[in-house]
Amino acid sequence: MTVEAHKETLGFQSEAKQLLHLMIHSLYSNKEIFLRELIANASDAIDKLRFASLSEPELLGKDSDFKIRIDVDKEARTISITDNGIGMTRDDAITHLGTIAKSGTSQFLQSLTGDQQKDSQLIGQFGVGFYSSFIVAEKVVVETLAAGTDSSEAVRWISIGEADFEVETIERPARGTTVILHLKADQDEYLDGWTLKNIVKKYADHVSVPVVMKKEAVVADDDESVQDITEYETINTAKALWTRSRSEVSDDEYIEFYKHVSHDFQDPIRWSHNKVEGKLDYTSLIYLPAKAPFDLWQREAPRGLKLYVQRVFIMDEAEQFLPLYLRFIKGVVDSNDLSLNVSREILQKDPAIESMRTALTKRALDIMEKLAKDDAEKYQEFWKEFGQVLKEGPAEDFTNKEKISRLLRFSTTHTGAATQDQSLDDYIGRMKEGQDKIYYVAAENYHTATNSPHLEVFKKKDIEVLVLYDRIDEWLMSHLMEFDGKQFQDVAKGSLDLGVLEDETEKENHEKVEEEFKDLVSRITELLGEKVEEVRITHRLTDSPACLVVNEDEMGMQMRRILESAGQAVPGSKRIFEINPEHPLVVKLNDEPDLDRFSDLTMVIFDQAMLAEGSQLEEPANYVKRLNKLLLELSA
Repeated sequence: MTVEAHKETLGFQSEAKQLLHLMIHSLYSNKEIFLRELIANASDAIDKLRFASLSEPELLGKDSDFKIRIDVDKEARTISITDNGIGMTRDDAITHLGTIAKSGTSQFLQSLTGDQQKDSQLIGQFGVGFYSSFIVAEKVVVETLAAGTDSSEAVRWISIGEADFEVETIERPARGTTVILHLKADQDEYLDGWTLKNIVKKYADHVSVPVVMKKEAVVADDDESVQDITEYETINTAKALWTRSRSEVSDDEYIEFYKHVSHDFQDPIRWSHNKVEGKLDYTSLIYLPAKAPFDLWQREAPRGLKLYVQRVFIMDEAEQFLPLYLRFIKGVVDSNDLSLNVSREILQKDPAIESMRTALTKRALDIMEKLAKDDAEKYQEFWKEFGQVLKEGPAEDFTNKEKISRLLRFSTTHTGAATQDQSLDDYIGRMKEGQDKIYYVAAENYHTATNSPHLEVFKKKDIEVLVLYDRIDEWLMSHLMEFDGKQFQDVAKGSLDLGVLEDETEKENHEKVEEEFKDLVSRITELLGEKVEEVRITHRLTDSPACLVVNEDEMGMQMRRILESAGQAVPGSKRIFEINPEHPLVVKLNDEPDLDRFSDLTMVIFDQAMLAEGSQLEEPANYVKRLNKLLLELSA
């Protein structure tokens, strides 16, 4: 059959051009990684065909002997990696090889620092394995035929790593893909068969598909002529790693398998390999990554474990096995109880899945708990990457709320630094005798939180307070409620009751002062009117003249600001205006007979309380006008 010529030159997507430039200039310090990435892609293509053939067996044809073949042509200076997997159509080749169809590309490019080592790690996080071919190749040719299509519909894709690539229609006898690397002049080491075999053993021994290469040519016994060997041999173990006993698998093998399933270039922090037998029969291998992916905060992005049924690949990113707040966990789960034709819809309804999800969630949390116990410094690195996602847990997973709570880390007034490295157990261990609440303050940043006037009495009495400044924190606290029998208390909400932390003398003095300033409270209440819910004397302040407090059952100001910035309608709320009877300005206010000066001074104190909590003034010009007026009167 004659193939109709159909050849065109197309331009790379702009982001792809930039990545190609980085690859060609050898960003990777470890060049041999290109072979791992191409073998991983070939393995994925075979897995996808295995799955597709469950419903369309005709896709396999007569070729069901899956393998990945590596060929070296020393004269042509090429390496070819061939698979008999799902293959690609013309549109697939243009889409997958000419563009980077992945969210966060721009963010990735903005994150590049110019430091080769750091940038190569970023590329690893982003996962653009095919482009690593250009580290060693001056030209890359991809020939591919999609399963189920005619041999005349095969495609050849060619690029020299510059602005354009060529795509043409060719004839190919068998489905699958061949990637041909035309090596750069200084990359001769990869034309050596033994070198390639060692790389395969190092990086792809765990791949469940046989990786084959020609046997090395040997010298005959009777003379020095070389016998040409055309027989292929399997280089890797070709046995699914998770099916092997833990005692048989080395740490290096576990690490390389993680990189295979996650397309991450960095080592994982921890992993857990477990086989369950009984009512359910399944094996899981899950990993804790070291670095967050770029799409971590896109909750709708694909995520989850690779699902196998009886060692047959079923689907990537099966999200049903872990809750959303653990979306950073990578790995595989292989079940003997599920049907080979299982779908995402069936997974959502299968009661066995819920049981597996419960067990896998607990196992993932156990990995983190053990890490926190064994290596606090390593756990702190993990927390910096994934802590904010883990904070989604208490709202999404009531069953494991206590377990998740022990994994949370906070800044506190005890450490005096914007470092989230204190656990709730640490806090409770330092609580004052008789203290029955865990106190916290929430603001839009660490500086605003630690300078909140609501902390003044706590500093005076040396009572530790959690300092919350992540956007998610106040939402977290609305679901956390209590820990280890101790209730959480927002220091900016409701009436302050320190319980036994205040002695009887202090309480009696408070009652006396409230009676003395009763008239002042009435005058301020009348002046502020609808601006506030209530005016009252406070004993939570030592340095500030006043503060604003939210009712116990109302939304905190930080949460309100977050919702408003997201364009959500938030019901109106009036705050409680608390005044400090010991502050000189309040004492002066109490003695002020002039109504205009009383009004100006009251409004200045009120606006200052708004500013201290990080809120915007409704009438900033009036605040400046009143303040200037008072300053002029003082200097007259």
